[in-house]
Amino acid sequence: MKKIIFLLFAILPFHNTQAQEIKTMTYFQNDTLKLDLDLYLPQKKTNEKIPLIIFAFGGGFSGGERTSEKDFGMFMAKNGYAVASISYSLYMKGKDFGCKGTLTEKIKAIQIGVSDMWQATSFLIENANKYNLDTSKIFISGISAGAEIGFHASFWDYKLMNLYKNNLPENFKYKGFIGGSGAIQDINLITKEKAIPMLLAHGNNDDTVPYAAGSHRSCPTNASGWLILFGSYAVYNHMHDLHKDIELITFCGGGHEFSGYLFHDGKQYVLDFVNDVLKGKKFESHLIIPSGKKGPGSGKYLFCE
Repeated sequence: MKKIIFLLFAILPFHNTQAQEIKTMTYFQNDTLKLDLDLYLPQKKTNEKIPLIIFAFGGGFSGGERTSEKDFGMFMAKNGYAVASISYSLYMKGKDFGCKGTLTEKIKAIQIGVSDMWQATSFLIENANKYNLDTSKIFISGISAGAEIGFHASFWDYKLMNLYKNNLPENFKYKGFIGGSGAIQDINLITKEKAIPMLLAHGNNDDTVPYAAGSHRSCPTNASGWLILFGSYAVYNHMHDLHKDIELITFCGGGHEFSGYLFHDGKQYVLDFVNDVLKGKKFESHLIIPSGKKGPGSGKYLFCE
């Protein structure tokens, strides 16, 4: 039985926080590319290893900054978690990532971003002892394009899809995934064996990244940039069928403007999620938050199931 929660107002308190330490470092460099990350570290109290959340920003693979979610990194560090906010290759900069773009280029942009994420993960694993990180408790997260990176990094076969060297540990698996308005190309990549706990948030009226199954940017099927994607609601139903742990926050009537919610106003949800996963708690829930938008011409608020 699915657990559905209706919430009229979701105003979550959070404290003004400050990370104990922020380190900027280069995790990948070759003749043409240099990629950095910012590592937010909590105050070290004991020799206990620190769980890590790796974060990828949004921006359609053409823009965005790793520093955009500094408050999220500071908040999680204040609460005992390390956060690595990464830069990644903006392959679509100056190119069309929409309906008039090229399908192969759009897929390549995702693959490059995912490969960068795997490089960052490998770098952090290799340097885990230096920063007291727990390599068995690495979460992955992202907004929009960053959430697409997170989805595919979690479920693609890195030995086949990695554009760089295959350097992740054998049978490596992220501990959980936190995604804002993301989607995956093939939902069948999420199997019982590969499934990891997820916390997802999405507007059900998102015309940029589909909430359920649909085309990216709502492109028609005859568009050169037509790409089918499975969004948060499709993933939620799929995980339900697999009897795997998932939480979905739906903004009823909301669009892509809610993609950053979990890392802005919803940081407490993220904290509760990672705490529950690390405690081994089992869960499945669907939280529905009215966005305040009304149905076309009806004067009534949209209804979400």
